Amino acid sequence: MVESSHTAGLWPSLFEPLRTVGHKIADWFAPASEAGSDQDGYQIDLELPGVSKDDIEIAQHENVLIVKGEKRATRERKDGSVYFCERQYGAFQRSFRLPPDADGAAVAAVLRDGVLSLTIPRIAPQTPTARKIPISI
Repeated sequence: MVESSHTAGLWPSLFEPLRTVGHKIADWFAPASEAGSDQDGYQIDLELPGVSKDDIEIAQHENVLIVKGEKRATRERKDGSVYFCERQYGAFQRSFRLPPDADGAAVAAVLRDGVLSLTIPRIAPQTPTARKIPISI
């Protein structure tokens, strides 16, 4: 498909506000996280206050670690008024690409005080072994 020079410049500017809103919505529902590493492996911490262990799912697909779940409302208002609500509810998902030396099969998860801590050990480096190669005649 060939765009004219007139519409080529209009297309990105027309949809830029929608793209920005999409990023803001993703940021709104994605839990804050931090990641680090040391000589033994990697650590990822996600803030999940008010989220039950039963509402969190952790999966690995190839070299991507996926954390998804839902923060549910804790009370229902049948009568009365709510003057403001700054709490966030709903489904969330975060994906983390694992480095090549991460052992995705050995991920450990702990949920404590509203923080989900994921520990991913490093794969032990292969030590080269010496062997004698026979020569065929």
